[in-house]
Amino acid sequence: MSTDTLIAGAAAGARHALIEQQAQPADHALAGLRPQVRRFIEAHRRDGHRHAVLDPLGASQPLDAEGLSLAGFGLSADEPVAADGSAWQGARTVQELDRLLKGAYCGTLALDASAVRDDDRREWLQARMEAAVSQPERGGKRLLDRLVRAEAWEQFVAGRFPDAKRFSLEGCEALVPLLDALIEEAAAHGLGEIFMGMPHRGRVNVLVNVLGMSPADVLDYFDPASPHPERHRDLVYHLGGSHRVTTERGEVAVTLAYNPSHLQSVYPVVTGMALASRTLAPPAQQNRAMALVLHGDAAFAGQGVVMETLALTQKPGYSVGGTVHVIINNQVGFTELNLMSAARSRYCTDVTRMVDAPVLRVNADAPEQVLRAAAMAVEYRTVFGCDVVIDLIGYRRLGHSEHDVPALTNPGGHARTQHKPSVVALYGAALVAAGVASQDEMAAYLVARQSAAVAAFSDKRRSAPAEAQPLQGTASVPFTHSALQQAVAAMTRLPQGFEPHPQVRSLIERWKATSSDMQAPADWCFAENMAYASVLGAGVDVRVSGLDVQRGTFMHRHAAWHDQAQQAGEGAPFIPLQHLGAAARFDVVNSVLSEEAVVGLEYGYSVQASRALTIWEAQFGDFVNGAQVFIDQYISAGEDKWGYRSALAMLLPHGHEGVGPEHSNAHLGRFLSLCGEHNLRVAYPSTSAQMFHLLRRQAFCAERKPLVVMTPKVKLYKEPGSHSPLAQLLAGDFQPVLDDEQVSSPEEVTRVVLCSGKLHYQLRRGQLQHVCAEVALLRVEELYPFPAETLAAMLARYPRLRTVVWAQEENLYHGAWSFVRDDLARACPAGVELQCVSQPNTASGATSSYAVHHRQEAALVERALGVQGPQQG
Repeated sequence: MSTDTLIAGAAAGARHALIEQQAQPADHALAGLRPQVRRFIEAHRRDGHRHAVLDPLGASQPLDAEGLSLAGFGLSADEPVAADGSAWQGARTVQELDRLLKGAYCGTLALDASAVRDDDRREWLQARMEAAVSQPERGGKRLLDRLVRAEAWEQFVAGRFPDAKRFSLEGCEALVPLLDALIEEAAAHGLGEIFMGMPHRGRVNVLVNVLGMSPADVLDYFDPASPHPERHRDLVYHLGGSHRVTTERGEVAVTLAYNPSHLQSVYPVVTGMALASRTLAPPAQQNRAMALVLHGDAAFAGQGVVMETLALTQKPGYSVGGTVHVIINNQVGFTELNLMSAARSRYCTDVTRMVDAPVLRVNADAPEQVLRAAAMAVEYRTVFGCDVVIDLIGYRRLGHSEHDVPALTNPGGHARTQHKPSVVALYGAALVAAGVASQDEMAAYLVARQSAAVAAFSDKRRSAPAEAQPLQGTASVPFTHSALQQAVAAMTRLPQGFEPHPQVRSLIERWKATSSDMQAPADWCFAENMAYASVLGAGVDVRVSGLDVQRGTFMHRHAAWHDQAQQAGEGAPFIPLQHLGAAARFDVVNSVLSEEAVVGLEYGYSVQASRALTIWEAQFGDFVNGAQVFIDQYISAGEDKWGYRSALAMLLPHGHEGVGPEHSNAHLGRFLSLCGEHNLRVAYPSTSAQMFHLLRRQAFCAERKPLVVMTPKVKLYKEPGSHSPLAQLLAGDFQPVLDDEQVSSPEEVTRVVLCSGKLHYQLRRGQLQHVCAEVALLRVEELYPFPAETLAAMLARYPRLRTVVWAQEENLYHGAWSFVRDDLARACPAGVELQCVSQPNTASGATSSYAVHHRQEAALVERALGVQGPQQG
């Protein structure tokens, strides 16, 4: 069969009307058929994919044909399909019906709709499979040309650089025309932007043949004698890029995201990019972006971030209107066979059953059916706004990489691939059989097209290196007392009849009182909300995402208020920051119970929405380790490797409070170990004003860098001393170091204790208890980039200084000491002794006993103040 030209060529509006006409009779027409005939049809719709000819190697056998035989349903070939002799889909006899159903469901394109629980969607899919199709307009020599070019690229690189690792596409060359068709179908449906992610397999081929990257630029990565090694910031099969693809149906901007070796990690990143594009576009264009994610078969089935992201994208605030998934299925995972099983009905795509996604399985050696699958997938996603999967089933002619010896682990399978004709040879022969050309003409045509491709690949012209474009800085707009009062008034103006919770009513009264008195203490909740209000008022969008961020884990944010008069689940919450009258957008969305997928998505969002303030907050800071791949490979290194600018802010509740190892440590030391070349900002604020200014700085700073913040938990949120006077919010900026304002005679100070976060308040209480007038308590609020010069200037204020103590509530190696020690030494005046005081090292890092914690904290404070002997670091 071939692609349905009628449907492929229709305009979007007419196309939808045709779909409705086709979908209606799919089940209604069954009513007039005899019961055995209905069961025969339903069996093909349900199980036809298990009988289809999908594996080019024949290693994964379809089910025995007897399972869908006429005899098995008590039917004979010459009997009518309906008692009155009428036809069904043009078939009058059972024999004609059998031929129609086998062609529709058991060929080289098959539908697995077993996960689709919605009747309308399932009937739509069945109607499309059963529709008569004709020669595709993009088939014939045009399709053959694309296959030749994909094959020729692999042979060309192998000839030039036989030892280069490129993760060859050989065995799945049909991926190139598949991507062509997906892009063209997207244009036909009015989509103007595609955000694409993919694994290593075939990436180099796609860069050249789909994204239009200069072959010379790609070959430069393989060349040991490259004249431009300084451009190689990552491996060639990790590269991404952007390209405007011109199709007959319009132009589409295609962005291929860069990808580290953690293959599926790019899936949530691409989703975040698409979400940002859709969210921040004008209302009329918010459906013009599509996520297209390519997967390896073994990684798709095996890596948990896939399941997390599938679940996440079903939730409001994270949905991108459906993702088109393509499995580059070579039926091998590294060296382990990953064959599909029709007998057991087990496939690598089974994880998508959790989101009711249909799967179009297509034989990679049937390129016309590949094009048909593309048309169906894009239209299904457009019509229903849901995920859809194309399982492109091919093989791997070479090993896992070109350095592999596949016969060591898969001798039988490898032997089959070495003697198998390529898809170019097979499709060329099919065109000869169809009368498109004679055998001699086809042979000459293939030689000419291969020569032309090689000539194009041999072009030595390189692209000029892309220069990083400076971001236009957003000026930090002052937040006046008048503007703050207007914001509070707008945010506390409740809808008519809205009944707030008593705690929210109390919060409203506190906010009003705080806003009217410059010396009133502004707690952390007030400061954070006012920071967002000021940023929105300056025209900068804000997005806050994470588990329970609307309320906040410690009931510390209250960004969404629920009407207590409503029944459970009724009515949307009132979100005060969405009622400022600002042109900027504020989103605060509770995620599913996930760290890895959410952090990846928010990173992608922050890269695409480069001027927005994008925030992810962990429920507890410890849980960020569930997203370690994104911390290590994307957030800390993405700018250096790929030029990705991200200003993602991660709020990580941190602090030892006697609540156990899993709720104490946001891995401050681990983040500091990733710092270099000013790639991150790491802060640990101790006052509400500092948090206010830190968030504003992150929103307005023209130099976009990720921000890691050790944020409060219960004790610091409730610490009265940390609630800054309102005047401190309205004046000044974030200070990387806070001096001791209670020192009236600097010449009496002989000991300075440095710390970060809530430990300062325990030290202050200890100082008052033990009457340590010779001690000054300084707070280092930004740990990277380390404010060495500022700290040195402050320490110079104390002429009789003899000892500087770094105090941390974490274990010696879990906190900042190992990473700030050298900077501290340089900042200290000559002759000053530098010490470290920390908790004792334990395997788990924190106690779960409040009594033990209290004793440990008291002892640490005494050692830091010099009441007990120091613990040397």
